[in-house]
Amino acid sequence: MDNVIMRVLMWAVPVVFSIVVHEVSHGWMAYRLGDDTAKRMGRLTLNPVSHIDPVGTVILPLIMIIMGGPVFGWAKPVPFNPYNFKRNVNIRTGAMWVALAGPGSNLGIAFLFSFVLVAAQKFLAGFPSVIHFSITQLAQAFIVINLVLASLNLVPIPPLDGSKILMRFLPPEYDRYFLMLERYGFLILLLLLATGAFSSMVWVPVEFLFSIFLLIPRVLLGG
Repeated sequence: MDNVIMRVLMWAVPVVFSIVVHEVSHGWMAYRLGDDTAKRMGRLTLNPVSHIDPVGTVILPLIMIIMGGPVFGWAKPVPFNPYNFKRNVNIRTGAMWVALAGPGSNLGIAFLFSFVLVAAQKFLAGFPSVIHFSITQLAQAFIVINLVLASLNLVPIPPLDGSKILMRFLPPEYDRYFLMLERYGFLILLLLLATGAFSSMVWVPVEFLFSIFLLIPRVLLGG
């Protein structure tokens, strides 16, 4: 029981924080491109209360943490209106950048905490074991969660961000097919998850990026 509580405490903060940053990044990019929809709706804030989805932000991640499986989730999507973009911004290109901002923020967080992990392993070895263990485990949780969120959202299946990125490079006549597919996207994701195919699609890039992200600080910090 103590191990379960510790696992929940260690992973809950990174999960909620990373999901919120992901959504805020979408809204921030849209705002930079000229659309203030998210700002007007009070969604350009890191306050988790404004973003929490009871199932995607709380229940599902909690179940996965307790079961010891891969942890991911979602928050309430941050709305944006591409028709509010600045005149010099192509709607399809702008929508792509808004979609990329979410996974991009997760990769940034993972990269930052890879330095924290390597620095803790290198410089905190002489500290009390509870301090060393807590910091390294928390940093590792931040890295894994954010790499999972980035890899998951880059899968080109509606309504994931990857589908909006792919749409940018397809002829406009394909847009209606993606919009039709988006209605069944959640069911498709559940099917892939149930068969294990989705885990394979996500964990391959996660493991690759994890090794790359740790290699860089080890080289720079001499770890």
